[in-house]
Amino acid sequence: MYVELATRITIQPLAPGEGLLREALTSYYSLFAATRTILREHGPRVAQPSRDGDLSFGYLALAILNGALRPLLSRWHPELLNYEQQRPPTETITHWEDSWPHAPAVRQQLETTRQAILDYADLLAAAAEVPRLHPNR
Repeated sequence: MYVELATRITIQPLAPGEGLLREALTSYYSLFAATRTILREHGPRVAQPSRDGDLSFGYLALAILNGALRPLLSRWHPELLNYEQQRPPTETITHWEDSWPHAPAVRQQLETTRQAILDYADLLAAAAEVPRLHPNR
């Protein structure tokens, strides 16, 4: 899961005027499938805390999905989809998305979520005993 986080927009800043909100939200959403696959393949043993009482991968994974990602996605994924479906064929996707009145709020929540995920990424890197592959704040 750490590799999934470190290689996606999830922990990279999305500056104003860069990228698409749809791509960022889709990247976040795809973490659900990737994480479920990991949890299913490795079973209950990934839910066990370590001997020294550290948090388990299972706990961290669910905290990331349900605590950090779900609030962002449940609010903005459907609202953006509704807005996208109203785009006239003559309008570019980028311009249409940039003109969405909620775009600044989504970008702000993406940044807030990114900051929370960075904390989890630090924990996952430590648990995997790998060097930090993600950016500093």
